[in-house]
Amino acid sequence: MRRGSRIKIIILAVVLILAAVLGAGGYVISRYTVNTVYVEGNVHYTEDEIKAIVMDGPFGNNSLYLSAKYRNRGIKGVPFVDVMDVAILAPDTVRITVYEKVLTGYVKYLGTYLYFDKDGYVVESSSIRTAGVPEITGLSFDHMAVGEALPVEDPRVFDSILNITKLLEKYKLNADKISFQPSGSITLCFQDVRVALGNDSATLEDKLMILSELLRNLEGMSGTLQMETYEENSGRYTFKPD
Repeated sequence: MRRGSRIKIIILAVVLILAAVLGAGGYVISRYTVNTVYVEGNVHYTEDEIKAIVMDGPFGNNSLYLSAKYRNRGIKGVPFVDVMDVAILAPDTVRITVYEKVLTGYVKYLGTYLYFDKDGYVVESSSIRTAGVPEITGLSFDHMAVGEALPVEDPRVFDSILNITKLLEKYKLNADKISFQPSGSITLCFQDVRVALGNDSATLEDKLMILSELLRNLEGMSGTLQMETYEENSGRYTFKPD
């Protein structure tokens, strides 16, 4: 076979391979272009915000690319999000599952919100105020670092915070603030109503069990519900308006 013929054959083979690759690429691009997106697990971000984060970049609308890129992958630079996972439900349909960092509470520090987990480790420092996460006051510390525990005097306070937040969730109570006094007394804030619980941990759940009904009766009022002690004579707790 002549040299010229061999070159022509090689060129033809290369052209055919390129055509096949381009054809396959075109098929994948058109076939796996995302038209429908479901988002679940998101609390701190809207669906549109999650879509914008995940589907960024030149191949951000390709389901195969997204599935490979976000397969149980940690996310950096997105506060409150630990992992995102993208599952292909159909060539043009994906489900984005958001796994957010578990937050127990937050403290204000130097103009920012420090969110921490059940063990007191700072999960995130952010300017974002997140609904549903209570502010914790009464903790004393002079420095902090993301990824490290808040250096409070008595770390057992985080066990108390976790216990309270679990009970609040159990009885469907959404406190804005949990305040710890030096005496050990605990006060919860629900908008303009403060609930003084005292320092008896043994009766804490009993008090929170009936608190939802009491708060309904105090709706629109401002003052302190004194639940430190129960008045046997009147059969009720005392509410002192502001």
